[in-house]
Amino acid sequence: MPGMKRAPLLTLLLALGTPDAGARVRLGEALPAHPWAEAGREVIVVYSHDCGDLGELWGAVMSAGLPVRAVNAEDVPAPAPAGLNVWRGAEATAFARALRVGTYPAVLLVRGGRVLNAWEGTFRGDLGITPGS
Repeated sequence: MPGMKRAPLLTLLLALGTPDAGARVRLGEALPAHPWAEAGREVIVVYSHDCGDLGELWGAVMSAGLPVRAVNAEDVPAPAPAGLNVWRGAEATAFARALRVGTYPAVLLVRGGRVLNAWEGTFRGDLGITPGS
């Protein structure tokens, strides 16, 4: 997608499962403290002001039929689609850092408060689920 930062090689290798004690977002990991009630399966988009145009990304996650959480990290306000309650400020940035997000935007597929899948700067619109399932 235009405007998305490219993941460094190390982040890509970590995302593919290369073991490392300092790994980025880990599958199965519980979410850090956040302000919303968990909703079974949900999508969390962690982004910053310098991600560029995220129109396609927002369209893809909004069409998945799951609750979408917007986390605007790094203390500079950036827009999200109308109707989304955006979490901003120091706590949102702390959330992203506690998850060890390495590249924005990051899209997390979550179930029961645990990360099922994560895309850091590489999301192409497919969450790997059937909408409504």
